[in-house]
Amino acid sequence: MAECDSCRNGKLDKMEEECGVFAVFSEQGHDVATLTYFGLLALQHRGQESAGICINQQGEFKLHKRMGLVDSVFSAELLKQLKGESAIGHVRYSTTGSSLPVNAQPLLINSIKGDLALAHNGNLINGEELRHNLESHGSIFHSTLDTEVIAHLVARSFEDNLIDALVQSLHQLRGAFSLVALTENGVVGARDPHGFRPLVLGKMEGGWVLSSETAAFELMDAEFVREIEPGELVVINDEGVKSFHYASQRKESFCVFEFIYFARPDSVMAGKNVQLTREAMGRMLAQETNIEADLVIPVPESGLGAALGFAEESGIKYARGIMRNRYVGRTFIQPTQKIRDLSVRLKLTPIRQIIAGKRVILIDDSIVRGTTSKQIINRVWAAGAKEVHMAISSPPVTDSCYYGLDTSKRQELIARQMEISDIASYIGADSLHYLSKEGLLKAVGLEKTGFCTACFDSQYPVGKELVNGEGELDETKEEKGGKEDGAQL
Repeated sequence: MAECDSCRNGKLDKMEEECGVFAVFSEQGHDVATLTYFGLLALQHRGQESAGICINQQGEFKLHKRMGLVDSVFSAELLKQLKGESAIGHVRYSTTGSSLPVNAQPLLINSIKGDLALAHNGNLINGEELRHNLESHGSIFHSTLDTEVIAHLVARSFEDNLIDALVQSLHQLRGAFSLVALTENGVVGARDPHGFRPLVLGKMEGGWVLSSETAAFELMDAEFVREIEPGELVVINDEGVKSFHYASQRKESFCVFEFIYFARPDSVMAGKNVQLTREAMGRMLAQETNIEADLVIPVPESGLGAALGFAEESGIKYARGIMRNRYVGRTFIQPTQKIRDLSVRLKLTPIRQIIAGKRVILIDDSIVRGTTSKQIINRVWAAGAKEVHMAISSPPVTDSCYYGLDTSKRQELIARQMEISDIASYIGADSLHYLSKEGLLKAVGLEKTGFCTACFDSQYPVGKELVNGEGELDETKEEKGGKEDGAQL
């Protein structure tokens, strides 16, 4: 279910989010398709491979999804045809399941319990096991999506009520999931008991919205109400918002990379603004390092917040010495390394007039394989830098993620293979500095929320027994999940 190496190698050297979800329920005849379209545009950073919207018009579901960015998948004419009272939407980046049209979401199913559309963000560590069990009982799958696993669990549930069937299905899942669902009566939102992935509730005039991030609320003048809690399910219909905890809450394990890289800077997560938190990471990084330099330069866009904080704390001048071409799309599969290198050159351009003759500190959020950092540093040297240091606003990434992020296999992670001084030599930097895990957690704050840091320390909150000595999931082991709280297939 994971991507092939050739696909992965065609992308920039970053961990990527799997997707973003959005839902809207209207009490006053809003244009829900257009609202969902704008919501997905606000979440476009969370997935750029496919987009889809499913609407409900008096019990009749209409679905449109396709590969591509949101504004290329939906036209004004198409949105006019998608009329209804409620809708869900999805943008996707494939970490589980190939990048194919059949894997675009939302997923629409028809069953005796009623029509149901699902859109999912996360990754099920017991997804393969559940799929095999379902297939052995006659289920036929048309995609490689975890979302389809959930759909089949709902369809096969002995519960007649659709919401009860969904709840029973959620009990069988292990891993990370924040999902939205569209029923004939309204919309549903749910988070896994550990709260790995985000999901928030908003209120607009005459309606309600669910979103992966609060940044989507601004476009429709929706007011942020609260986060959906781990293990919570909300049902939104004509009677308002009803909520209950379908599972007891485990130790909260919110993905700390949402703050480091994934979320939009204007979003609020765990009660904290993402931009301000990234600046705090930069200040902490400056406190932990001692580099003499002339300029602090962010690697755009992910290094901007931390670079501001670093410059403020260190007193070293901040400069936008590398520009990003905003009109270059994602880097997909490329046939040769030379073409892949050209993709980086198209996206990031050092400014010689700023860099030449200067001792510079490049600030970035993470290093995964080191390939992109090496290319950027080589170009900064070519622009005439006197010294090039790199500082990273997170700890070394040493372990794979199984909760919805696209990370390399453990043996491909450069921090797993090399000491920091060796990484610095490989990427061509005079020195390399990482923010400590303690510094990261202090910058983010632990007043209310616990964080998943498994990619830094291999402390997997769930499913650790399935990770073998090479850091890969091994579903052949006897102790497997899939039947939490006594639920059965």
